[in-house]
Amino acid sequence: MKLFEYEAKEIVRKYGFETPRGVIVKEGDDIRKAIESAGIKPPLVVKAQVLVAGRGKAGGVKLANSVEEAVAIAQQMFRTPIKGIRPSILLIEEAIKHDVELYAGFVIDRAERRPLVLVSRYGGMDLEEIAREHPEAIIKYYIDPEKGLKSYEARLLGKQLGLSGKQLSSFESFLVTLYRVFIDYDAELAESNPLALLPDRVLPLDVRITIDDNSLYRHPEFEATQKERLGELTEREIAARDKDLAYVELDGDVGIISNGAGLTMTTMDLVYEFGMRPANFLDIGGGAEAEHIKEALEFVMSDPKVKKVFINIFGGITRADEVARGIVMALKDLGDRAKPLVVRLTGTNEELGREILKEVGIEPYTDPLEALEHLKKL
Repeated sequence: MKLFEYEAKEIVRKYGFETPRGVIVKEGDDIRKAIESAGIKPPLVVKAQVLVAGRGKAGGVKLANSVEEAVAIAQQMFRTPIKGIRPSILLIEEAIKHDVELYAGFVIDRAERRPLVLVSRYGGMDLEEIAREHPEAIIKYYIDPEKGLKSYEARLLGKQLGLSGKQLSSFESFLVTLYRVFIDYDAELAESNPLALLPDRVLPLDVRITIDDNSLYRHPEFEATQKERLGELTEREIAARDKDLAYVELDGDVGIISNGAGLTMTTMDLVYEFGMRPANFLDIGGGAEAEHIKEALEFVMSDPKVKKVFINIFGGITRADEVARGIVMALKDLGDRAKPLVVRLTGTNEELGREILKEVGIEPYTDPLEALEHLKKL
């Protein structure tokens, strides 16, 4: 689950680190009164609270030189979609004059099974382009998960960025703080971009935090903003949540159903490699029963843009016979609305699952590449 910028900054402040002074406004609020009550002075920056990358380039971050201009920008921003999403919350902050923007962030390197910190002297909107063209500009440092990030390690990273004196001390403090947030909030990502370099300190102008969905039961405080968060989802993604389906809508025409996030992502990659485009990500998880499979297949086939469907199952705790029964149930209910379907089925109770599918005229594959060759011809 992605947090809004203002939520992430509230957390950073809770841990004792300064962020720019600002105020949250919602559509219908008296924006001028909110700004004046917060005591923030121009120049101001108006920032759409949308859970998409690149909002700055898309017009979601704008500078205002007066309160009147900030009000006008905010009113317009509420009416203007940012990458297809119309913001319902804005953050208005004091604009901070600065010349240098840094980057600092933490992620989990799953291959190494430990946290990775990335820092760079080149923060800002073009960081991804810089990382592609000049990978040496990104400093990477692995953290021992048992020991955590030590102050001296944060300090050494700051020195590699060319910092010294008060700037170095402030950077050290921020990096240690952000790591604590990263761990305490079960984050998959915690970053500041840009992290402004001021004469005597660093100041996070933006903060992003993504919490592992599996840990949300430990963070009930974010339920209050769930309605706004759902506004970032498509209608089909919201409908999928209601059906307890792990689903992400994409723009292709091949429906994807698989078990396990890793296999589902691999399946999507294979579909791309065969010159096709996935219409969705749908992970049925482990141990899915026939009714859940039925609901997943009916949901994918109900998507108007889906022309054909690929089901790729490698069963462990997921039983192949349950998958097969679910497919048969769905096809029976769909009738003439069913779309072309290719199934790769291996694992627990594989032979029974294959027999069930053969009874309705489906010949399941054991090799996913052979299955995709057939899918491509449909």
